[in-house]
Amino acid sequence: MISPWMARLIGCLPQGLVRYISKKVLIGYLNKYASIEVKGIEHLDGVERPIIFVCNHLSNSDALVLGHVFKKEDLTFVSGRKLNDNCLTKLGMSMTKTIGIMPNSADKGAISNIVRTLKSGESILIFPEGTRSRTSTMNKGKRGVVLIQKLSRARVIPVGIYGTEKLLPINDKDMALESFHFAKVKVNIGRELQVPKRNKGEEKHEYDDRIIDFYMYEIAKLLPEKYRGVYKLQ
Repeated sequence: MISPWMARLIGCLPQGLVRYISKKVLIGYLNKYASIEVKGIEHLDGVERPIIFVCNHLSNSDALVLGHVFKKEDLTFVSGRKLNDNCLTKLGMSMTKTIGIMPNSADKGAISNIVRTLKSGESILIFPEGTRSRTSTMNKGKRGVVLIQKLSRARVIPVGIYGTEKLLPINDKDMALESFHFAKVKVNIGRELQVPKRNKGEEKHEYDDRIIDFYMYEIAKLLPEKYRGVYKLQ
């Protein structure tokens, strides 16, 4: 793995060169350590762009894997701004288009930026849980993506990913200490979701809660039962 001092050195180089080096290094790790199986890519055929891809979140390698799987989509990723504080994750983010958002807050500036990106025709991928799962099971989704879809009217497609928790396991002491291990990674892509309409007399917060649960249960359907967490199917 790249040492922190080397990552800081690379970070001082021109952005274009950093992006080039980042792709070479990190794709090299992906090719060496990840055996990726993708199902459902045909579900993207005929879907009007832009698309909001919603996915569960297990590892800092999720965006690397998904950027590779969806390379034809040229995705913009929505990520927590704290990732920019770590030299290694910052290096990884330099090879993808990202919009930083403040976790657990109504980050109106970031939401406006995301909506503008979608309205310009670019698709995004967001992890509604807002952070990586420490148990490898799904946590409650946050409602921000519901507002983003309402404002942008973008299509929504669920994605389930697993195996990345073994590819780049979480190190809660320091993300810079995380290292790659060989793992089989599976990415399941669902069909376009038909977002339910608000019921007559339904309060806004009740509707938003219902829709985020709808999104998360659709992601859960794409995962083995042991990964579903709070979204275990009835």
